[in-house]
Amino acid sequence: MMQRVFVGLTGLAVVTVLIVLASAVVAWRSQDLPVSAIGGANSSVVANITGVGNSLGEKTKEEPLAELGAAPSTTSTEKVDAAEIARQQQQQAQQQ
Repeated sequence: MMQRVFVGLTGLAVVTVLIVLASAVVAWRSQDLPVSAIGGANSSVVANITGVGNSLGEKTKEEPLAELGAAPSTTSTEKVDAAEIARQQQQQAQQQ
């Protein structure tokens, strides 16, 4: 009985040590600098293209989907006349 407990605890200790070593190796490898490929993206160029640090970058932070064209913008510079819209809807309803 004691031998089984001893073998079980030894196996548990070995697995724990292996997990700690694997974690240390992964953490050590992630500290390496990334290799830049020839023709790969340059972070300073990409930052300039996307407008980081200028007024375009500020808009992107507010509405990133609108900047990509994936969603309509919620800010509008056009004035909205509710009475005119109601008249247009009534005319369309009368024409149908």
